[in-house]
Amino acid sequence: MRFFANHHPTCKKNGFYQEKRFRKAHDREVLTNYVGELVQHDTSIHLWAPEAQTKWYLITSIDDHSRDLLYADLWERESSWAHIVAAKTLVTRFGCPLKYYVDNHSIFRFVERRDSVWQKAHAKEGDAIIQWKEVLRDLDIEVIYALSPAAKGKVERPYRWIQDHLVRTCVRDGITKIDQAREVLYSEIHQYRYKRVHSTIGETPSLHFEKALQEKRSLFRPFVIPKPYLTLDDIFCYRFKRTVDSYRRISFNNLSFSIHGVPIREEVELRISFNLKTHTALIRFWYRGRLVGQQDVKTEDLKKVHF
Repeated sequence: MRFFANHHPTCKKNGFYQEKRFRKAHDREVLTNYVGELVQHDTSIHLWAPEAQTKWYLITSIDDHSRDLLYADLWERESSWAHIVAAKTLVTRFGCPLKYYVDNHSIFRFVERRDSVWQKAHAKEGDAIIQWKEVLRDLDIEVIYALSPAAKGKVERPYRWIQDHLVRTCVRDGITKIDQAREVLYSEIHQYRYKRVHSTIGETPSLHFEKALQEKRSLFRPFVIPKPYLTLDDIFCYRFKRTVDSYRRISFNNLSFSIHGVPIREEVELRISFNLKTHTALIRFWYRGRLVGQQDVKTEDLKKVHF
């Protein structure tokens, strides 16, 4: 919760100091007692391979208690889908953490005065809802927001370490392709997790993580597909709603689909997952907790959907 001053000069001044004290109190690093209690999630854009002359996005998720990097990968561009893939990778491997800790990027949070004008003028299909946050809501994972960059110090320090090692190796090996840089990244992450003794915890992050699990100091919940959904594609996906017309069809992004078993003028939920390798999207149609159909489409036909 933030504090906002009203328009009176004195109140505005008091509100400023109140907000400042609030930030100061919450910008201190949180002390966590369990793995899975808090996952710090962030993105860093950088010229990771200088000879490529292209900046890539490094998306990472770090367990706050153990400092273990539970997800790290390079992406050519940042999108809601990239962050959904990151969440899917982490959750299906380790389970559902209690909380995610992120910044105020529009991928993670809708801010009325910041985002509403932009959405009216420039928003792509579905950007008005926070697709990444909808995934975490389905998994019952709480999302909390950093009030300043200083509040995310634990995830920033690994970035600096990775940046130093990844850039140096990419320069030495003359790397120009993102797939090549990924192989270097995976090697460096292995060093960080299993070989490097962390200065704060006094042991490797992976060992600290495993010890916590053995001592039953974990707040990870086993991942189970929540009912009534049936597959991973029903959870790690984008969500949209459309109304069935008098011909028992719905229109979406200039495409038309026949919907069976749903009364006219009723609302159907579309859950869309993407396969970036095949350039296809799977649309699964849900009505009142029941799957009523699915359709594969080309991603190029979903031009208004930003993925």
